[in-house]
Amino acid sequence: MSKKLEEIKKRLDLVAADRNKFGLERIDVDRRVVHRREMTYSHVVESNAIGRDFDKENIIKLLLQENSHTSVIPIVGIGGMGKTTLAKLVHNDQRITESFPLKIWICVSDDFDINQLLIKIIMCASEGDLASSYSPVGQQNVKDLDVQQLQHTLRKKIAGKKFLLVLDDVWNDDRVKWLELQDLLEMMGSNESKILVTTRSPTIASMMGTVSSYNLEGLSLKNSLSLFVRWAFKEGEEKKYPKLMNIAKKIVKKCSGVPLAIRTLGSSLFSKHKIDEWEHVRDNEIWKLSQRENDILPVLKLSYDQMPSYLKHCFAMFSLFPKDYVFISATVSSLWGALGLIPSSVENKSLEDIANQYLLELMSKSFLQDFIDFGAGYCFKIHDLMHDLAIYVAKDQCVCVNLNIQNMPENVQHLSFLAKHMPDKSHIPESATLRTILFPVHEIGIDEAFLNTSVLKHKYLYMLDLSNSTYETLPWFIHKLKHLRFLDLQYNRKVKRLPDSICILQCLQTFLLVGCTELEVLPRDLEKLISLRRLEITTKQISLPEKEIAT
Repeated sequence: MSKKLEEIKKRLDLVAADRNKFGLERIDVDRRVVHRREMTYSHVVESNAIGRDFDKENIIKLLLQENSHTSVIPIVGIGGMGKTTLAKLVHNDQRITESFPLKIWICVSDDFDINQLLIKIIMCASEGDLASSYSPVGQQNVKDLDVQQLQHTLRKKIAGKKFLLVLDDVWNDDRVKWLELQDLLEMMGSNESKILVTTRSPTIASMMGTVSSYNLEGLSLKNSLSLFVRWAFKEGEEKKYPKLMNIAKKIVKKCSGVPLAIRTLGSSLFSKHKIDEWEHVRDNEIWKLSQRENDILPVLKLSYDQMPSYLKHCFAMFSLFPKDYVFISATVSSLWGALGLIPSSVENKSLEDIANQYLLELMSKSFLQDFIDFGAGYCFKIHDLMHDLAIYVAKDQCVCVNLNIQNMPENVQHLSFLAKHMPDKSHIPESATLRTILFPVHEIGIDEAFLNTSVLKHKYLYMLDLSNSTYETLPWFIHKLKHLRFLDLQYNRKVKRLPDSICILQCLQTFLLVGCTELEVLPRDLEKLISLRRLEITTKQISLPEKEIAT
């Protein structure tokens, strides 16, 4: 044992020496920071939630009622009405915290996969594992469990406990799946536990609820105007502009009390004090469009149209990721930089600085939500309606591939595979315009055959995401992708070596190798990657090559 400890100590000393030698930056991710990141799901700024006190009290009363069985309380409302915000207000109330020793917040969205839900519940219920939903490493041990093991682990976490489980944004209408999850939870937790559900569908609410659905209505005209003013003006500034306030009242009335529409339009007019700019929004033809009942997408498009062009292009790229995806600013800046969306000739500002400035602008315009500064960067999400808008404005340039896709646009530039299974090679078109191939869903696991036949033939790629893949060797002809600027090989637990030819990629800016736990040695001649800005690695190599890294 003492010999092993001595060997470990030597390795740690070498790591420490490398840190000093290469000027590596240490990023502390302590429990406080992690907690703030995890609370992205349930954190809400109460001062931004106007006109929901009555609704909040009604939901809390339902949750605090004594029952002999686990109650399920559905909140129903159209998209953008503030269901999630209301659930957050309730979740964070002191009375709820005192009444429920265990609170679990799960964002469900389109995928009601029982195993995935169990994994999320286990991770959220685990003290000290608050970073789990952001870290593939943290999830890996739980993901490797089979159904029986998952149930056993869940039982240990919640057995006999009185819990509040929030299932946010549910779309599943398969009653069998819901009953399976409900039975598991009722068998394990206390009968006094409660489940709070948010959904757009009255049918789903009726299927899941054990009590009548709580129908969330639009804000009153007074509260709508207050919300609009908060986002359109600095505090107290509205008093200086009575003419703008008269226009604001008419804009707000057209928003039908939908908070997302009000907030987004208000944000788009912030710091704009010309009457004609406000009249343009009030009198825009988009209000006259015949639209589906309760569809606020045209209103969001109106806000999008007010944005500068550089933000429009950046925003469209969010369409390549699944709904409720948690974005990290470092990855977003690398993506935008690789695609040439960040100018390179801004004095005294790095690419990362400009990207962060863009993110803050999008956040201030209400196009991003759950925006958290965790010290080393930002994490955030976008509302599912904003995701719909991103898909709409990206049109045929950005395509998300699922198993149901039929016609692939010929001019597609950016491809993202969201299905959980290996895509068919026919899904990747023979196109000289293709610049991006992403696999943001970790469950896919790209194998070597698919990589060779369908991916690496595209010689004009700028971005390639092969994270969580299952190949053991990366083909030597990777160097033929000479335009590549972003290469993500993270969390491939089989790859042992990378071809030295990878160092010929002189345009490469971002090279990610985190979680490659079997990687024995780094490629030679890393110093030839002259454009490299970001290198993140996990390797078995005892010491870093000084010549290559220091250069």
